[in-house]
Amino acid sequence: MIILVGQTNQTVVNNDYNSPTFKKLLDSLQQQSWELELIISGFAIFGLFTAYEPLRVEMLNAENEDQIYRFVVYFILNIACSILLFNLLLHVILRGLWIGALGLRYVSGDIEFEKLRYSERFTNYLKKRIISFDRYIANLENYCSVLFAISFLLIFYVLAMTMIILSIVFVANYVIEGDLFPKAFGSVFGAFLIIFIVIGMFLTFIDFITQGWLKKKKWISRIYFPIYWIFSFITLSFLYRPLVYNFLDNRFGKRLILLLAPIYIIILMITSLEYRQSNYLDKEQRSSSIFAKKENYLDMMTEEGDFPGQVVIPSKVITKPYLNVFVPFSENLENRVFAYNDSLTPEKDRRGLSSSIQVSSNWSKEITSARQKDSIRKVYLKTFNEMYSFKIDTVDLDEDFILTTGIKNILGFEAFLKISNLDEGKHLIRLRRKRKEKDTVVTLTDVILPFWYYKN
Repeated sequence: MIILVGQTNQTVVNNDYNSPTFKKLLDSLQQQSWELELIISGFAIFGLFTAYEPLRVEMLNAENEDQIYRFVVYFILNIACSILLFNLLLHVILRGLWIGALGLRYVSGDIEFEKLRYSERFTNYLKKRIISFDRYIANLENYCSVLFAISFLLIFYVLAMTMIILSIVFVANYVIEGDLFPKAFGSVFGAFLIIFIVIGMFLTFIDFITQGWLKKKKWISRIYFPIYWIFSFITLSFLYRPLVYNFLDNRFGKRLILLLAPIYIIILMITSLEYRQSNYLDKEQRSSSIFAKKENYLDMMTEEGDFPGQVVIPSKVITKPYLNVFVPFSENLENRVFAYNDSLTPEKDRRGLSSSIQVSSNWSKEITSARQKDSIRKVYLKTFNEMYSFKIDTVDLDEDFILTTGIKNILGFEAFLKISNLDEGKHLIRLRRKRKEKDTVVTLTDVILPFWYYKN
């Protein structure tokens, strides 16, 4: 430990990568890296297992609320977490095998094939395939070291794909449909940028899977170099480029990278498998007159990852003379409100990512804006109440909604329906919605929920 501290202090004094002292230090640390690998893997695995479920819950929450940007962020974090967990767990297993092999070598030494007394055919075959126990230990060491390094490189690859997708979304939202440029110029320039990004993405992918083929051909490399230079910033590859080329100039690292790709595909296929118990019945179907899904009943949403569906009532069995109905808010729901009452459609859509920091010295303007928002909210709620109504069995009900924060602090609309005059037994509640189609207004049924009413 004292030697390591001394060496670490030496790196502070002399960090010239060309100096013999620095190279000697790196060689020494390289021999001891397995200890650091195991320590980092242990802490990382513990942290990843702790973070995995909260990340999954946040991803489901963002999907439930139609928050596309938030969903993408947590989806990428979930993928990165899964990749790291798999690689680090595999790394710990292989390191354990390597340590076990070292212990066995200390006790038994190398393999002595003659003592096994096998036939000449099997002895020659095993000598050819195994060669020596030391070679086996060396191969395990290589696999462990490369796998540990590639685990974090794969996270950068996931980040690179995300940055490309976000670039296309940015161009579509802020160049083609945004106010950064005049409409005509923005459409043409935006289309050119998207075509460039798509072509560049395709060429970068071809160069990646061929491990640099586009860089080897002289005339192709001249065309590809500007694309490569631009995409090095889009994909943030300048942060991890030395790792990539250090893998590619090593035959062993190159083979491992090619081996991991089919392994991930196989794992994805295995995790997508499910056993189907029935030809007709399915747990994932929507609530209807013959099926009651847990996302529509408050008392059934007991797990942290359970989020409300389009409509939520307290329970399947109602004993009170009224029925509480909650409709969660979503961006898709707001789009329906805008389609029904286009006067509510704002000139500039403010949905999406924004900062809560506001710099303004005009207080009177801020107060006026707050009053305007309050009046618009009343029109918004009035439009929502005009659009939505209920039907229990054959009886139409039209109770007003109010805005509220209900289940798990989710914003939504709440109404209370009088049901004291219903007969005891099973009933069906339907959420009805009006929609404009050209010059006519049609009424649709969004959700059907079964419930049972029994008086106290």
